[in-house]
Amino acid sequence: MSLKKSGAEIIFCEESYIDTINKIMLKGETSLQKVICMDEVENFDTVRKLIEKGGELIQAGNREYIDTKIDTEKMASIVFTSGTTSLSKAVMLSQKNIISNINGLNKVEKMYSTDTNIAFLPFHHTFGSTGMLFFLSNGTRNVFCDGLRHIQENLKEYKVTVFVCVPLLIEAMYKKIEAGIEKKGKTKLVKIAKVLCKILLKFGIDIRKKVFKEIYDELGGEIRFVISGASSLDKKVAKGFNDFGILAVQGYGLTETAPVLTAENKKVIRYGSIGYPLPGVEIKIDNPNEEGIGEIIAKGPNVMLGYYEDEKATNEVIKDGWFHTGDLAYMDKDGIIFIAGRKKNVIVLKNGKNVYPEEIEVLINNLPYVAESMVYGEEKDDDLLVSVKIVYNKEYVEEKYPNITEEELREIVWKDIKEINTKLPKYKYMKKLVLTDEPMIKTTTQKVKRQEEIKKMKQ
Repeated sequence: MSLKKSGAEIIFCEESYIDTINKIMLKGETSLQKVICMDEVENFDTVRKLIEKGGELIQAGNREYIDTKIDTEKMASIVFTSGTTSLSKAVMLSQKNIISNINGLNKVEKMYSTDTNIAFLPFHHTFGSTGMLFFLSNGTRNVFCDGLRHIQENLKEYKVTVFVCVPLLIEAMYKKIEAGIEKKGKTKLVKIAKVLCKILLKFGIDIRKKVFKEIYDELGGEIRFVISGASSLDKKVAKGFNDFGILAVQGYGLTETAPVLTAENKKVIRYGSIGYPLPGVEIKIDNPNEEGIGEIIAKGPNVMLGYYEDEKATNEVIKDGWFHTGDLAYMDKDGIIFIAGRKKNVIVLKNGKNVYPEEIEVLINNLPYVAESMVYGEEKDDDLLVSVKIVYNKEYVEEKYPNITEEELREIVWKDIKEINTKLPKYKYMKKLVLTDEPMIKTTTQKVKRQEEIKKMKQ
């Protein structure tokens, strides 16, 4: 679908994809004319051959590449959105969009040429690709993860100091650290150490790296900075990392904004927030309700040119120069922004009250056995029932509750849900629980495809 829509004529791929690409080309339904292989394969153009040929042309006096004039306003990249509820849209980004975002990030976050970043995120998402360019602009070394199972050894092997990641992985890392502390019977000791470190910090004395050496060693021994994006990071996790002396900040943005709109940094951390707008970016809360919650709309040099060959969809989101994100938020008195949730995910009850699933999910995800959760509205009579689907961590449950039955586990979980309910207004109470160990359907940036999950449960 993406090949058809983009009209791509050349494709770069590794050897394992060649047969698939050949079948696509034989069908003749795309504009593909050439395959360039990343590996050394006979009878195929390869990256190495291209580099060699380019070098020969330059040696022969060809200056076509060197003298190319770049129009920064023209489309430079088409990036397909991850599509949590519908078909992906083809986002057109210019050089100006991407470079302005990197410049904004460099004014907010401090990176060094001595840093090592580990690339977790795919480059077909702007969070991964712009992030990589941001690190390269600082001379930072970049390494690649061998897979989720190898994260811990990769952090140690490459002496990783920084990384950009989605909350699901960061929260899983933190839960593992907490479980390790609890297993060693050091929970109380760690709490006392955190308080002591906080007191000493007020006098400019930072001993956190020494005090929490075991935790640093678990994360490779050199980690100093974690950037979270794509969805909300649990404030307990953000605070936990910062208490250990590992700077953890949250950013916010979309594919359509190349991607970053707002971010926290070392000087501005407000747990649960997405920080301030980047330099050059304007943010407004559009049409706020009585709670001050409205849609985030943005204007800036990083806002996309539009959706490729889809003027209707472009006009639906860009109005009077403002990009409408579809995300709901409120702004505090200091201008710091807090996400409430996605506009399309809001559960509107018969009494007119709005329930924002994401804010309840943050509380649920604090439970140590929860791998992921989804709050949704289930139709009942002529109203919606606030419901929750929980995916539990099978490994944790088997270790913590050996020989437990499904029904006994359900009782434990339901008791915890009732406890969370007591912290919420009555209209937000969760009244139905779906419990499973089967992972939910997600995008490549680990966002749950809510509509697909709801459809699956109905079936």
